Amino acid sequence: MNPKWWKESVVYQIYPISFMDSNGDGIGDLRGIMSKLDYLQDLGVDVIWICPIYKSPNHDNGYDISDYCDIMKEFGTMDDFDRLLRELHSRGMKLMMDLVLNHTSHQHPWFIESRSSKDNPKRDYYIWRKGKNGGPPNNWESYFSGSVWELDPKTDEYYLHLYSKFQPDLNWENPAVIDKLHEMVQWWLKKGVDGFRFDAIAHIVKKGGYPDALNPHGTATVRAYDMFSNLEHVHTLLRNLNDQVLYFYDIMTVGETSGLGPEQALDYVGDGRRELNMTFQFEHMNLDCAAPGGGKWDTVPWSLLELKEIISNWQTVLHGKGWNANYLCNHDQPRSVSRFGNDLYYRIPSAKMLATFIHMLEGTPYIYQGEELGMTNAGFESIDDYRDVETLNYYEEKRTNGVPEADIMAAIHKKSRDNARTPMQWDDGENGGFTTGVPWIRVNSNSREINAASAVRDPDSIYHYYKKLIELRKKHQVIVYGDYTLLLEEHPEIYAYTRTLEEQRLLVILNFFEREPVFELPEDFQPEKLELLISNYTPNKEEDLQSLKLRPYEARVYLQRQSQVR
Repeated sequence: MNPKWWKESVVYQIYPISFMDSNGDGIGDLRGIMSKLDYLQDLGVDVIWICPIYKSPNHDNGYDISDYCDIMKEFGTMDDFDRLLRELHSRGMKLMMDLVLNHTSHQHPWFIESRSSKDNPKRDYYIWRKGKNGGPPNNWESYFSGSVWELDPKTDEYYLHLYSKFQPDLNWENPAVIDKLHEMVQWWLKKGVDGFRFDAIAHIVKKGGYPDALNPHGTATVRAYDMFSNLEHVHTLLRNLNDQVLYFYDIMTVGETSGLGPEQALDYVGDGRRELNMTFQFEHMNLDCAAPGGGKWDTVPWSLLELKEIISNWQTVLHGKGWNANYLCNHDQPRSVSRFGNDLYYRIPSAKMLATFIHMLEGTPYIYQGEELGMTNAGFESIDDYRDVETLNYYEEKRTNGVPEADIMAAIHKKSRDNARTPMQWDDGENGGFTTGVPWIRVNSNSREINAASAVRDPDSIYHYYKKLIELRKKHQVIVYGDYTLLLEEHPEIYAYTRTLEEQRLLVILNFFEREPVFELPEDFQPEKLELLISNYTPNKEEDLQSLKLRPYEARVYLQRQSQVR
């Protein structure tokens, strides 16, 4: 089993600007987080992952860092951070920082020096190139639309930014940059933080020579992911970071690594690789994309058969060799109940079913703030209510290309990152109890019905269902370490699987839709020997477990000891 504390933990992700505002300025902050630690402790989570809180001009909500060793003034002070860390540790909880090593803010002192002149000592801290044929150095497209290159008039050269022009990419070919970043990581570890989520870590190496990508359609820019994602030298750099810094601390690490399958993920997380504990994979996040690599905005209905194939592949390939990070939602994705469940007629049962799915898989489960309440997509009617730079860029690009407003907004309602960034809904009061001021982004209009205060009071709420899932995971090692086997591979509505560890076996039954399919109990399970651990419906007294008619979005988990198997 190779037990590790981070394998047995449940992680709760906080998007600090939207979590809790303590001073009425409409922006969540560190003291706001501290005021809700009892809530998180009661939920039962072990690790708090906080999105970037470093000093930043906030063009991309903190993922544009201007000082790695200071706190954004809107969030508080370093004293506030130190107190938060002490408060977490005193409750037996841990803190994972969100660290951006691929790029900085354009206001970072390094970049200010770098762009000041071509012969500045820090010029090579970033990636600068001359233009080509009167335009950018190559045809690569930014994740936030347009070219990855921005012309700097002062020196008449372009700098590279895979994200916005306010986020210039660091040059990991420069040993001085690597040394500075290693020193900074160690500085936080000495403070006592318990781990890192490394943002965009798969992109720190770019293809040598920065060649144009293939462009069969002759477009201005091309999604050239193979030019800057998961290149081989990334692994050398991560092993060096581990061997020189991370190895000496008992921490957890997870990398954001889009564009790979489980076999490639083992290059990052495989036992003995000395790189990361786990990665965030994105294959299941692309299920509703119209074409692989074609961008997130053009969507199609997702398929349960494809979800089974993807998740089962990750579960089986990594078993005994690496470790999964399991999630359905985060700050970059739509709300899970709106995307994979039914947020209109079956919000509560579908949210509980999705929670069961994630928490019963092998791997560390991640809960995104509000997911334990069944918070939904925002669906703002006006583009003026959105704040996300990616969303605003998409809107302007499509408007320029003549796409109808209704079509643009429909795509935004489904996939905008702001769906997950609306303020946490704490109570049924004004602004959902998030702030006494004007929130930086509108609160979801359903906060009077969906909020933490009412969920905590209701013993049948989604919140209390999450509590029970977490308690079960701490009680039964089979949930953490058991082998995974998919059942009913071709069933279009039921996702069922077993988890097996020594004398224990779990049977997980999930109805992903509102129809009522029948689940036929496998022959090697005896109905009278099955112990129901959790369900999102009250079982019918007269039901037949041999041939079980499932209700809409029903979830059940049974335990049977191997000695009881026929």
